[in-house]
Amino acid sequence: MPQRTDTTPTDIRLICGLGNPGADYEHTRHNAGFLTIDAIARREHVSYWRREVGCLTCRLRHKGSDGTLREVVLAKPQGYMNTSGGPLSKLMRELGLAPTQILVVHDEVDLSAGTVSVKLGGGLNAHNGLRSIANKLGTRDFARVRVGTGRPPGRMSVADFALRQLEGNFLTDFELTCESAADVCISILERGLPRQA
Repeated sequence: MPQRTDTTPTDIRLICGLGNPGADYEHTRHNAGFLTIDAIARREHVSYWRREVGCLTCRLRHKGSDGTLREVVLAKPQGYMNTSGGPLSKLMRELGLAPTQILVVHDEVDLSAGTVSVKLGGGLNAHNGLRSIANKLGTRDFARVRVGTGRPPGRMSVADFALRQLEGNFLTDFELTCESAADVCISILERGLPRQA
């Protein structure tokens, strides 16, 4: 069978969604990572969550690009966004994983609303969650799924925009974007990272 040319091999064992715990943040743009992780868990029929070194985690079995069935951990760090790196790095040590084996899902103001993209390494774009992870891991070389939120309108600050509770069509549209991000994550598990990442 010819080798695929549009993907690169991957061994993702941990998908970490970034967000803030608690009802005050549940339906905000900044919780794109949490919403995406929840969407993956629903699709994979995983409902048992446990607390593990500062994260909520669950496990699923997934067939990778080489046909091998493997365990993949879904994680939601339970500290606030700007301390995400601490719980994630502890979980990685517990699992014996390297930065190349994780996929981080986060909101991205520099992508238009409704857009989802994949990126491997690179800048942190003033994202406090990514900065915390890079600091704790000592590297920026980890894969990311970026969930586009667009920039705030008018003079609204990025922080207010990211943390505003969404309602009605705004919430529906954002949840659909997170479902698309879940599609991308599952595709990466099955086929590998896109080469353009």
